[in-house]
Amino acid sequence: MRVGVPSEIKVHEYRVGLTPGAVREYVARGHQVVVQSGAGAGIMATDDAYRAAGAEIAATAAEIFAGCEMIVKVKEPQPSEWVQLRPDQLLFTYLHLAPDPEQAKGLIASGCTAIAYETVTDDKGTLPLLAPMSEVAGRLAIEAAGEAMRRSEGGAGILLGGVPGVAAGRVCVIGGGVVGTHAARMAVGLGAEVTIVDRSIPRLRELDELFQGRVRTRYSTLETIDHEISIADAVIGAVLIPGASAPKLVTRAMLKHMKPGSVLVDVAIDQGGCFETSKPTTHAEPTYVVDGIIHYCVANMPGAVPQTSAAALNNATLPYGLALAEKGVGALHSLSETGRGLLAGLNVHKGKVTSKAVADSLDLDFVAPETALAA
Repeated sequence: MRVGVPSEIKVHEYRVGLTPGAVREYVARGHQVVVQSGAGAGIMATDDAYRAAGAEIAATAAEIFAGCEMIVKVKEPQPSEWVQLRPDQLLFTYLHLAPDPEQAKGLIASGCTAIAYETVTDDKGTLPLLAPMSEVAGRLAIEAAGEAMRRSEGGAGILLGGVPGVAAGRVCVIGGGVVGTHAARMAVGLGAEVTIVDRSIPRLRELDELFQGRVRTRYSTLETIDHEISIADAVIGAVLIPGASAPKLVTRAMLKHMKPGSVLVDVAIDQGGCFETSKPTTHAEPTYVVDGIIHYCVANMPGAVPQTSAAALNNATLPYGLALAEKGVGALHSLSETGRGLLAGLNVHKGKVTSKAVADSLDLDFVAPETALAA
């Protein structure tokens, strides 16, 4: 198969769909890989590094969209990209369609087959292609909170870890999944006082065991969230409903209970955000203030550390991408773990929405993926 890797064009997105090492794997299996010139600049990978791995170099993204059977990206296609997609073309990338009706309409109109990293599953029902970026984002969330808390950045001027004789900062993590766990790990490592709020009692037990009493765990209710954010210096929103819009767990009315200059970091912003006052920001302008509360809502947080995050992402996506390159849409018919996982990742196929969570979020007709593929 001819596989194309265009440069990412989202603001301050430095990752790349395939690293030179991943390209070498594709080429070794007989596939052709075409990489846009400069696509690897963000991870310090030159065109010559890609040539050495066996890739062809294309001058423009238009050449790649026009000449390749599968497009491998990192972030969701932008308007100038989705209009270049066509029927019988595979798109393999993060999509996050639930809060993005315009992109959904664009993919439907294109007729392409779009497989979203964030809804691909494994045999345990977990999300293996979302997990590495969730790990990175969770860790970055604490760095972002710490920086935003500085007085020079408009924050209250609190050091998360404190110093001897001075209280440490308080961090409330809403959601005990991959993002929340890694955020808590970083915050605990810095010496902060950490509380994790989650609706799963079994997960709270696991977290209590994992952290051996170094974090507080609380069952999630409106009262709990309202109380915990009122005493927190930083709140990390780490809530995920796979494929669907994130629930708004912190309302604007709750902000008046928070400390002036405290920080909200919404890691769920790709799925619409879990704070009512959240709106997507970029690395160029990462924060804004509502009612005296600093909001950090960068929609591509891992893009800030592209060498780490691109390598971690490629490690996870490689077997799935190779299966698609080998069998095309036929890979989704496979009864293997990879095939079943890719089928769960199918969001749009030949103009049909094949993810129920996306269809429900956008009030669109849903067609079961098996039915869409059989048509």
